[in-house]
Amino acid sequence: MAETVKRLDSESLANSKYYKGGFEPRMTKREASLILGVSPTASKAKVKDQFKKVMSVNHPDRGGSPYVAAKINEAKDMLEK
Repeated sequence: MAETVKRLDSESLANSKYYKGGFEPRMTKREASLILGVSPTASKAKVKDQFKKVMSVNHPDRGGSPYVAAKINEAKDMLEK
């Protein structure tokens, strides 16, 4: 039974569509684009639209994490420079 659980956990992680890693100590354009789901060279309008979508799901007032919301804001600021 324990072997089956281990195998299922490793298989589900291997096939996951989500990024398997934590946040980097300093935000990079690559990380910012991964957070918002846009290309690193996306237009400001695309970044703004995607920011609204991602933030509406992760906003602390709607049960999201304040830390994740801060990272989403940081990603938007990084890509709008």
